[in-house]
Amino acid sequence: MKSFFFIFSLLLFNFSCGASNLGAKETKAPSHKEFEALLKKHVSSSGVVDYKGFIEDKAKLDKYCDLLSNNAPDRKTWTKEEQLAYWINAYNAFTIKLIADNYPVKSIQDLHPKIKIPLVNTVWHIKFFKIGGKDASLDEIEHKILRKEFDEPRIHFAINCASYSCPPLLNEAFVAEKVDAQLDKVAKSFINDPKRNKISTDKIEISKIFSWFKGDFTKNGSLIDYLNKYSKVKINPKAKVSHLDYDWSLNE
Repeated sequence: MKSFFFIFSLLLFNFSCGASNLGAKETKAPSHKEFEALLKKHVSSSGVVDYKGFIEDKAKLDKYCDLLSNNAPDRKTWTKEEQLAYWINAYNAFTIKLIADNYPVKSIQDLHPKIKIPLVNTVWHIKFFKIGGKDASLDEIEHKILRKEFDEPRIHFAINCASYSCPPLLNEAFVAEKVDAQLDKVAKSFINDPKRNKISTDKIEISKIFSWFKGDFTKNGSLIDYLNKYSKVKINPKAKVSHLDYDWSLNE
């Protein structure tokens, strides 16, 4: 297990470099109302996903994914908030589609490529959809766009990798008008979720997300400084820190 997380960390490092050319010109930000309706129908308030329900509504899910594919962000004309909402929704929608298209699976990791290619051997690197006519992957959205272009650590609580230990999938679409408030909501919810983070004043057992992406959370202070922005329990700066095992089973 330790070797897996070492390799996983190397992959995150290697694929966070470089820039993405995904995008388009003269497009307008699409409506996310269709995705909102699907999320409210098939995702519980605690983030449990009904993939069988999404499969029943596959035509609607595919229609929304096509809407995203055909309306890639124009970086010159879209606001930052419009772009941020788009990319978060795109990551989540295409992840749901990936699971729905391959269901039943016990874990998203069951979908890793059968033929291993050095440093390109996880499901997140598979280019199974298009953005603006270009082949795209979940890895590119997460590491080359969301993490690289927005400098927004709260995205780690907004995007969902279809696994139990991931921050729960929000049962509403992200929208430009309230994306900042939505990001605050998911940050507070995840950090104070006792199933995924066990926080006390002098000892914290936290998600491995805070280890894998520690640099994202410590640009303006320590990790505990960041956690204290959202934690209901005030954490001592010298608190003992450890990380919980990550459960990759499907979030259904």
